[in-house]
Amino acid sequence: VQLQACGGGLVQAGGSLRLSCAASGLTFSNHVLGWFRQAPGKEREFVATVSRDGGTTDYPDSLKGRFTIFRDNVKSTVYLHLNSLKPEDTAVYFCAAGPAYFRSTSRIYDSAREYKFWGQGTLVTVSS
Repeated sequence: VQLQACGGGLVQAGGSLRLSCAASGLTFSNHVLGWFRQAPGKEREFVATVSRDGGTTDYPDSLKGRFTIFRDNVKSTVYLHLNSLKPEDTAVYFCAAGPAYFRSTSRIYDSAREYKFWGQGTLVTVSS
């Protein structure tokens, strides 16, 4: 299984980025997808999750309205749009896939322990 994240870079505060994560070696539509981030010296934190059918998403309250996750089950790719970026958004962003051990296509995972597969991360740096 491979999750290949890309799209990070250097952006000014207030700017936007779109991160992509292409998956291979797994049945994409059978996995809940998520994004996490880890800033220097800090613990990894949950950023976003999307259900198998793409219809249900969740974010921490602090990021709602600025970040948007969506998936393309045909392309086996999950995206994260980052808008109105702030210097405190600077971090390595990781995509992750969690097997769905249930029939419902609308469930989501907001805990890292529910994700089995992880990408290598892409660095987002926001300058002030």
